[in-house]
Amino acid sequence: MQTKLPFEIIPIEDDGFHLQLKVTINGITANLILDTGASRSVFDQTRIAQFTKNNHIEDLDRLSTGLGTNTMTSKKVTLEKLQLNAIVIENYEATILDLAHVNQSYEKLELEVIDGVLGSDILTEYNAIIDYGKKELILNN
Repeated sequence: MQTKLPFEIIPIEDDGFHLQLKVTINGITANLILDTGASRSVFDQTRIAQFTKNNHIEDLDRLSTGLGTNTMTSKKVTLEKLQLNAIVIENYEATILDLAHVNQSYEKLELEVIDGVLGSDILTEYNAIIDYGKKELILNN
């Protein structure tokens, strides 16, 4: 089975782009950045509360690397239902990080804030193909 998620190509200042797409977390639409360089999908520690009734966020015993730092502590929470159009991932153990610095940059650029980053854990598992011409993320189940 194949599913397609449309994305937008968002210009970031004058020299780059981010790919933004919508997914559903527990029935609520979330705005994510598609990031092939992110080893895991991560969600903002402040914004995740609007998607989950499960407020049991646990600290992880490791530091996260990337996102401009290697000293960021991470947390986790279980998302009951992460939906990527036809693909539904139940009880997804989500990594939670403080993405405030990303959202502050987005606000300065007058862009819609993000709820998280769709990373390589999901992209690899579903053999993702990014079609820039059609502006679609294709996932294979």
